[in-house]
Amino acid sequence: QVRLVESGGGLVQPGGSLRLSCVASGSGFRLNELGWYRQAPGKQREWVATISSSAQSSYADSVKGRFTISRDNDKRTVYLQMNSLKPEDTAVYCCKLQGGWVEYWGQGTQVTVSS
Repeated sequence: QVRLVESGGGLVQPGGSLRLSCVASGSGFRLNELGWYRQAPGKQREWVATISSSAQSSYADSVKGRFTISRDNDKRTVYLQMNSLKPEDTAVYCCKLQGGWVEYWGQGTQVTVSS
């Protein structure tokens, strides 16, 4: 069983930065693909970024050039560095660990971008 716990969300002004963290406990991590997703009020969940076990990353067009996903296998943690934040980035951000055919999700952390 895998448990994921996100942190680092909060209220930030437009143009500001936040770094989200997601710590995994339980089995796996080093060989697993990890991802960040977000869901804004009244909208469907949206993919943000993915990082493979070999640290190859990919991003949604809406965040490319502003967000950076990274991982620290020793700390069993995946990060999302978010820069140049916009009001439309406001959402609950969740991390996902892909364990073969099984997906594990955290509860999420709220990010609010507002002046």
